[in-house]
Amino acid sequence: MKIKNIKVCAFDAYGTCFDINSAAQNLAKEIGENWLAFSTTWRTVQLEYTWLRSLMKKHKDFWKVTEDSLDFAMTTHKIDSVYKIRLLELYKKLSPYPELNKCLLDLKEKNIKTCILSNGSPSLLEELTTNAGVKDLFDDIISIEEVGIYKPDPKVYELVTKKNNCQPNEVCFMSSNTWDVVGGGVFGYQSIWVDRFNKTFDKLDYMPKIIIKDLSQLLKYF
Repeated sequence: MKIKNIKVCAFDAYGTCFDINSAAQNLAKEIGENWLAFSTTWRTVQLEYTWLRSLMKKHKDFWKVTEDSLDFAMTTHKIDSVYKIRLLELYKKLSPYPELNKCLLDLKEKNIKTCILSNGSPSLLEELTTNAGVKDLFDDIISIEEVGIYKPDPKVYELVTKKNNCQPNEVCFMSSNTWDVVGGGVFGYQSIWVDRFNKTFDKLDYMPKIIIKDLSQLLKYF
């Protein structure tokens, strides 16, 4: 199967391009053997807060949501609050997945535009991509702050089509988050699930035609 008529490849950032567990992993010695469970709680609650704030129409930017969900996770897992500042700083410098750089370079060779489409605030995405050395490999970095509501609201996915003057089916969208793949797919994107950890796909009336294990597999579909 080939992906055809694509003008833009849009990437989710967290969990797709960048390892969301790397902040806690870098403090695993201090946090203890349950660092991954703690990191999972942090991420799960972070996402829940984005959805709840969207539903309540009480928007706060992603950095505030990230801090609040960290407080919750640290309390739940009884992590010493002395590590909070270090964890937040590490979150600004999450490790990129090793295949990201080559994937973006290969897309450039094919003259396909690339962008990030993320819940992250503009300053956070700027620091994240700069630290990883990939900022200049993206043609655009798009934050939901432009519409003031979180994924999977359709207004978020519409940002890519408006900025690139294209139709939804001319966008190839990659995400490791199944609900995000669904959100993009329902909007009309050609959505691809980056299934790094053999998870179960959500039952939400959309299934991606293509599933890849990491971004190194993307180019074989072009």
